Amino acid sequence: MNKMKFSVCAVSLAMLLSSCGMSNTAKGGIIGGAGGGALGALVGQLVGGNGKSTAIGAAVGTVVGAGAGVLIGNKMDKAKKAAELANAEAEVLTDKNGTQYVKATFDSGLLFNTGSATLSASAQAAIKKFVTNLSAEDNTFDLAICGFTDNAGWKNSTAEQSKAKNLQLSQQRADAVKNQIVGSGYPAARLVSVQGFGEENPVADNATAEGKQQNRRVEVYILPSQDMINAANAQSK
Repeated sequence: MNKMKFSVCAVSLAMLLSSCGMSNTAKGGIIGGAGGGALGALVGQLVGGNGKSTAIGAAVGTVVGAGAGVLIGNKMDKAKKAAELANAEAEVLTDKNGTQYVKATFDSGLLFNTGSATLSASAQAAIKKFVTNLSAEDNTFDLAICGFTDNAGWKNSTAEQSKAKNLQLSQQRADAVKNQIVGSGYPAARLVSVQGFGEENPVADNATAEGKQQNRRVEVYILPSQDMINAANAQSK
């Protein structure tokens, strides 16, 4: 089996928190207490399968203390739940300095018709529910949106033309999700990156129908903003 590239929006920088039986709130305290290091390039320096860093937003450099780590961990638990209630697969990750964030994967096969960047009515409702639930916790999360396609070719197009069209389609889908998030009431200023990556960085085998469906996806990263970290630091003093 060929090795699949990891998503450009999630590798190397991200490590799954795997401590058994422990909530992310508790983990946040341990991580913050152990390191307390600068958040640095949490929003940037996300590494793809080709080993090259891709900056998707402005880096922040605020130190996260132990108490702030607990508060942010609690928020990320709730952000994960908000995404899951909107039918997304969600997981809590940590950056290399130990600060947590959430990766939510929306299956674009459910969000869009094949070859289309128009959100279905059910997808619009799901995203609205996601925004409502997330905003009820906090509307100062930063969000980054990444769109992807499978490697299916386009009719009457060469391989290179199809690749370019898939890149364009992935950007249109990422933009559609962004527009629905903002249209549902989330602050536009909190959308730090909206980018399409086309058919690059598959997470499954494009040789199968199931793999293609997994590769047609939109990933939404829920990140602690500098405002959120500053507030958590102030509250934990």
